[in-house]
Amino acid sequence: MTTLYTSDHEWLRIEGDVATIGITDYAQSQLGDVVFVELPKVGRSLKKAEAAAVVESVKAASDVYAPITGEVVEVNEALAAEPALVNSDAGGKAWFFKLKIADKSELGGLMDEAAYAAHTA
Repeated sequence: MTTLYTSDHEWLRIEGDVATIGITDYAQSQLGDVVFVELPKVGRSLKKAEAAAVVESVKAASDVYAPITGEVVEVNEALAAEPALVNSDAGGKAWFFKLKIADKSELGGLMDEAAYAAHTA
């Protein structure tokens, strides 16, 4: 399992040909208390950099972008029911959706943990 990061503060956990996607702890700390999450529909095809989900906090609403191209194969229904999970466990239970990876070469443009830490420093 590999974890990669985007400059828009999404994380991806790669397992085989599926990527689980969420927002980073840094992102949730910038947003503040999350009050609503809108998830994409299962079966939706997403292009890299396309808005895929919405996260709303008491401060602002932000899009969550598809970090790579793929098809949504699963969404986190628990997150829709309990958006505050984003604040308590952004890197774990608060994943947003899973994508079947269309083109693994797109993963090459993403950051590893050390590069992401430098990006947010």
